[in-house]
Amino acid sequence: MTPLLAVHGLCAAYRSLAVLSDVSIEVPHGGITTLLGANGAGKTTLLRAISNVLVRTTGEIIFDGKRIDGQPCDAIARAGIAHVPDGRGTFSQLTVEENLCLGAISRRDRRAWQRDMARMYEYFPRLHAYRRKPAGLMSGGEQQMLAIARALMLSPRLLMLDEPSFGLAPMVVRQIFDILRQINRERQLGVLLVEQNASLALELANNAYVMEAGRVTISGTASDLRGDERVRRAYLGHPEETTHA
Repeated sequence: MTPLLAVHGLCAAYRSLAVLSDVSIEVPHGGITTLLGANGAGKTTLLRAISNVLVRTTGEIIFDGKRIDGQPCDAIARAGIAHVPDGRGTFSQLTVEENLCLGAISRRDRRAWQRDMARMYEYFPRLHAYRRKPAGLMSGGEQQMLAIARALMLSPRLLMLDEPSFGLAPMVVRQIFDILRQINRERQLGVLLVEQNASLALELANNAYVMEAGRVTISGTASDLRGDERVRRAYLGHPEETTHA
């Protein structure tokens, strides 16, 4: 089957600083793909390159059978790619509901996006409790939930998440990942996940790639990578420790 997203031979740079070199990945329809790697490996740059934000690129980015490389970032969003960047990016002075409405700003079917807003409150009940209050009053975990919900208000076919667990308590992280699993299952939504918590990411994902110094060095199914000695030592701890975890 043709993948939802296919990246072929992608190179990316910030002005004269080259970051990605000949990167190729795929995200299947309805599948969850994770990108693993140390800080500075190029994972965030890859998401930015797909969204055409802040980076210069060469190579091919094909979404749902059509090339999107070089298109404006707003056109890429309208095509069905929602990007939740690192740092969450919620509008702290706006209410939760106003943030969600911004997520649906390009949608014309008011009834449809109002139904989706009600669904967001079902996925994330804390957002409903704060719906009339400024987003800045919420905790970091609640703001991350809002960032994800706002991206889903676009009604995307691909959701790209950059470090959704960063700075959050383990219990909150688990809650967010459980909701992502539910959303993926119910909506058959493709997900491209950048995540430092390799164990949790591989538990959630179907497929995975390891990036090092701007290149893909290991790829395969999530179960294959969980059993790969190199991945276990670099990202999952010593094999003996993971056995007893």
